Amino acid sequence: MKKKLVKEVKKSFKNHFNTEPLLVYSPGRINLIGEHTDYNEGFVFPAATNKGIVTAIQKSDAKTSKVFAVNKKELYKFSLENIQPIKNGDWRNYVLGVISEIQKKGIQLPNFNIAFAGDIPGGAGMSSSAALENSIVFSLNELFKLGLSKTEMIFISQKAEHSFAGVQCGIMDQYASMFGKKKSAILLDCRSLESKICKIDFKEYKLLLINTNVKHNLSDSAYNERRAVCEKIVELLKVDALRDVTVGDLNEIKNKISEEDYQKVSYVIEENNRVIDAGKAIKNDNLQQLGKLIYASHAGLQNKYKVSCDELDYLVDETKNNKNILGARMMGGGFGGCTINLIHKEEVKKFKKSISKLYKEKFKKECSIYVVKLSKGTSLIKE
Repeated sequence: MKKKLVKEVKKSFKNHFNTEPLLVYSPGRINLIGEHTDYNEGFVFPAATNKGIVTAIQKSDAKTSKVFAVNKKELYKFSLENIQPIKNGDWRNYVLGVISEIQKKGIQLPNFNIAFAGDIPGGAGMSSSAALENSIVFSLNELFKLGLSKTEMIFISQKAEHSFAGVQCGIMDQYASMFGKKKSAILLDCRSLESKICKIDFKEYKLLLINTNVKHNLSDSAYNERRAVCEKIVELLKVDALRDVTVGDLNEIKNKISEEDYQKVSYVIEENNRVIDAGKAIKNDNLQQLGKLIYASHAGLQNKYKVSCDELDYLVDETKNNKNILGARMMGGGFGGCTINLIHKEEVKKFKKSISKLYKEKFKKECSIYVVKLSKGTSLIKE
């Protein structure tokens, strides 16, 4: 968390609302491995990052509530009665969705003022939406002493995304943002919500994100289509989720489904296994094995689940002959966003320079590159 960001948000809040605020930090997240497994009640391996959102909040005597998005310089004033999603509401819907889900629990909220800002790169697949939702629910819970547990809060955030943003996300993003620990990743069972905090010593290596700065139009529709395929196979096999399916089970219905659907489902089964294996690799301090699993994850996303794109594949391919990079893959829903790379720290400067040049020559646009660290989850800022 950057002190400069905290200072900026606090100053902006005081300028707009003329009171001292309560301050909350909520991080974005990365996912080491386990893509498209969360909504199949499988396993994921996310971590909170050192890029996030700072939210300032305080009670208000006014008849309306106000939220100021510092980065966008946009002020939104609204009544707490009859809250509905706004068409093309952007960030407003994440805020309103959280408030609506709190109200559905029978909690009456008094009016309040909020200002927030963040340093999570846009379109990077680092879940700025989950960070914002968590920061809003956490700050309201603190300010009004609502008594909500962290688990209750992440479900409020998830439901806000479903009902107000129209994204049928799993629980991973909200969970990682809320429960993250410094220098650790979370091995999370998305069915039971049982989790294991895995401390990671990256030794001479760092995590580098390369943002393609593209988001292809088919991303949202393709995401929903992939979910529909998974649900269809679950129905066919009469199980609760793909989490319960083995390759053997899948082979029994192979003649009843298309080859494309067979490949998509086999990817989910294999990816679940890779997450478990990644946990073992980290426990055994085996970064080389972790790197191999990360590469295998990308191959599955590219060739079986088919949610990659030329830009992502190019960035991953360019790492494969570099002995200083142990693994690389696309991260997030797909069709754009970032690759995550496990790279030797002495190689970072040289690789950043070369990949930036190659990417621009190939795609006639810039990529963005950032080193990320594993951080703590949503918390009160104590100045």
